[in-house]
Amino acid sequence: MKNQTNSNLTSFADHLDEQYGKRGTETRENYEQGFEAFKLGVFIQELREQQNMTQEQLAAKCGTTKSYISRIENNASDIRLSTLMRIVREGLGGHLNLSVAY
Repeated sequence: MKNQTNSNLTSFADHLDEQYGKRGTETRENYEQGFEAFKLGVFIQELREQQNMTQEQLAAKCGTTKSYISRIENNASDIRLSTLMRIVREGLGGHLNLSVAY
């Protein structure tokens, strides 16, 4: 069977441009920020589950509440950098490294 190209396919990048506007527009930036917050919540949840820890156990280790951990994991709460660092360091035993992309 030959490889065929379907001209009706849209790349994900093109889809984002169409749906939310080009990078730099307010709508696209809001989308990107929301997606980053979502990824952060999933990341914390996955690390917590890898360590067989409940939200309550993680909260106790880093000095916060189960409901706050739940809100972070479900993208329902903004998180301060200092709190994120404490969750990663004290709660999950890791180190947080940040990078900036342009």
